[in-house]
Order: sequence, then structure tokens, then C-alpha cells
Amino acid sequence: MLNSTESFIIILMIIASSFITRFLPFILFSKKNDSKYISYLGSVLPYASIGLLVVYCLKSITPLNAPYAMPELIAIVCIFALHYWKGNTLLSIGIGTAVYMLSVQYFF
Repeated sequence: MLNSTESFIIILMIIASSFITRFLPFILFSKKNDSKYISYLGSVLPYASIGLLVVYCLKSITPLNAPYAMPELIAIVCIFALHYWKGNTLLSIGIGTAVYMLSVQYFF
């Protein structure tokens, strides 16, 4: 069991590490230190992150067993249609998530 001093030190270390991980990239990669590599990563990583999330979300579907990946497919079609229609990423992801959750909870 930890005493109050040890608990306080642990909380301070967690706070310090959170601040360091949040602010250190902004300090290290400020505009004056901007390089072509960092700019390249900034332009490529958002798409790679979304691709990684899509693969992660679809890795456990079983198209040979019921519900035959239907909730996922319905949500993907909804996301594509909304994004094509409105062009708003947050709206597409939010509505797509809601459609998926509702279809899993109530229909499949």
C-alpha cells in the first residue's frame, strides 16, 4: 500500500509525462525547424492512420458466419455516401459510428 507522499509523487510524474508528450513535439518541430521530412510525414500520416484504423476495425469480421459482416458494410457505405455528399470527415465518422452501433444493437 502506498502512503500519501508516494501517491502524490506518482501523480506528479504522470502529469509531467503527459505534459512532456503533448508539448515536446511542438517545441522540437516548431516552424523554424521545419524540414521536408516533417512536412512529408504531416501530409502522409493522416491517410496512413485512417487506413490503419479501417484495417483494425475490419480484421475480425467473419463473412462466412451470420451476420455476414452486414453491420460493417452498411456503416462503410453510409460513411462513403456521407463523405461524398457532404465532404465533412467528422460528420461521416460520427454518423457512420452511430449507424454501426444502432445496427449491431437493434438489427443484427
